Amino acid sequence: MAASTATFKNTTTRPSLASAMERTNQWVFSQEIPTDLIVQVGAASFNLHKFMLVAKSNYIRKVILDKKDGTELERIDLSDIPGGVDIFEKTAKFCYGVNFEITVHNVAALRCASEYLQMNDKYCDGNLAGRTEDFLAQVALTSLSGALVVFKSCENLLPLAEDLNIIQRCVDVITTKACNEANFPSRSPPNWWTEELSILDISFFGKVITSMKGRGAKGLTIASAIITYTERSLPDLVRDHSGSNAIKQESSSVKVQQRGLFESIVGLLPPDKAVFPISFMCCLLRTAIFLGASNSCKVELEKRISAILEHVTVDDLLITSYTYDGEKLFDLESVRRIIAGFVDKEKNVAVFNGGDFKEVCSAATQRVAKTVDAYLGEIAVHSELSISKFNGIANLVPKAARKVDDDLYRAIDIYLKAHPNLDEIEREKVCSVMDPLKLSYDARLHASQNKRLPVQIVLHALYYDQLKIRSGVDDQKAPDAISTRNQLQADVSLARENEALRTELLKMKMYITDIQKGGSVNSQGTTSAATKVPKKQTKFFSSMSKTLGKFNPFKHGSKDTSHIDDVGVDLTKPRRRRFSIS
Repeated sequence: MAASTATFKNTTTRPSLASAMERTNQWVFSQEIPTDLIVQVGAASFNLHKFMLVAKSNYIRKVILDKKDGTELERIDLSDIPGGVDIFEKTAKFCYGVNFEITVHNVAALRCASEYLQMNDKYCDGNLAGRTEDFLAQVALTSLSGALVVFKSCENLLPLAEDLNIIQRCVDVITTKACNEANFPSRSPPNWWTEELSILDISFFGKVITSMKGRGAKGLTIASAIITYTERSLPDLVRDHSGSNAIKQESSSVKVQQRGLFESIVGLLPPDKAVFPISFMCCLLRTAIFLGASNSCKVELEKRISAILEHVTVDDLLITSYTYDGEKLFDLESVRRIIAGFVDKEKNVAVFNGGDFKEVCSAATQRVAKTVDAYLGEIAVHSELSISKFNGIANLVPKAARKVDDDLYRAIDIYLKAHPNLDEIEREKVCSVMDPLKLSYDARLHASQNKRLPVQIVLHALYYDQLKIRSGVDDQKAPDAISTRNQLQADVSLARENEALRTELLKMKMYITDIQKGGSVNSQGTTSAATKVPKKQTKFFSSMSKTLGKFNPFKHGSKDTSHIDDVGVDLTKPRRRRFSIS
């Protein structure tokens, strides 16, 4: 690429211009030969000698030969030279043979300037290009710190620094040294190299991370570098993990710049989702919401948090939920999607393992359920939290994941206290996410006296205690909801069976009475043996028949029993019933 086509940034300040021209005049005028060339570099002008510059720079020689205006004092504009005024001053010194120091800070700029001015060894032996190449190979690129400084200085030397392969050489050295330091630390603290990387621009930092991934660096190594870089680049947004300290509102232009930087960082995250602490990921998500990052950026962070949600704490979820002033709630849809994603993942794992997710939940799901209930208790105090959002988050967790509903009851009680204007139906909706039969003894005792609860929940608590007292079970022990439901079903079944037996007993008594009446006189007009009983006893059965008739279940139905076959019926030994009631 031709040097004249490159454009470079000039960051030289006005005081440095004056000092550069002053220093140049000191060693130029000491030559005791009149100057015949003016070199213009931005706002600075240098009075120099043609023959001194032409001896080293083929570019200046070509410009002078092409310039045939007949004037004795010629002027050349070199404002596009890489590095600006300070670097041109050093190249001019080199042409005059004046000593100056080559350092890791200026070697890349000097190498680019030598290419721009065509000061290579082909034009002149021992020229500036060869000197800077030797310094790069023997000094600057032999250590991680030196390579990082050179790499950093190339940010204002594009695209020439890339064409000269300086950038790629720096990336290779930095990647190799960083991976070695991560595996075999040479000094304390072990992650010192991540602090060194944080001086880079995001585009250059991305080149290093991409190169480390290509070399097979561990996910934890890359994560360590990204965490340090993020905390250094966005300290006000990421380092505040408390969720309670307000930050100053930046201008829209600063916010746009921060959003671009943030999205670039998220794009560098390694595919392994378990290498980052979940607290850091929650901070990233809150930053994404605050900066208005793209939807794809937020979705990526939500997926990563869902993958490791079993390690989440209440504070982590609150970081995601609260604004930076600590007083307002963000849109809770992100939290809902995170929990839903985790539950779906656990369902898929359970199905893959051949289990039933409805019956048995993993230990990770139980931990998440406990955390979610505590989280609901923290956000329930906010008046802007609607019933649908509260219930929506609570219902995401499978009911089987909660052994007891005490934490959920606490969150419901806080919500009802913070929303005193709810009517009975609305309070019942809030309580619908809780199973009263899964409360502990202390929670049931509190619920039975809680005036904020709807009447239905209080009755459930009271009935449960009465059931336990009747069954003789120790009330101090936390009940099992499944066994309790079985007991309730058994009570209902027993009541129905007793009612059926009572009905059958009445039918049997009526059947016997009808037989007694029909068998008193046989078809020949003689008295049967069965009816040879005292007259007083006959009156007794007649009286009993009238009494039992009052309890006849078929009183309003048909009384015809002629179809009943009484042959073979042993009246002396009636059929025994296991559960008969006298």
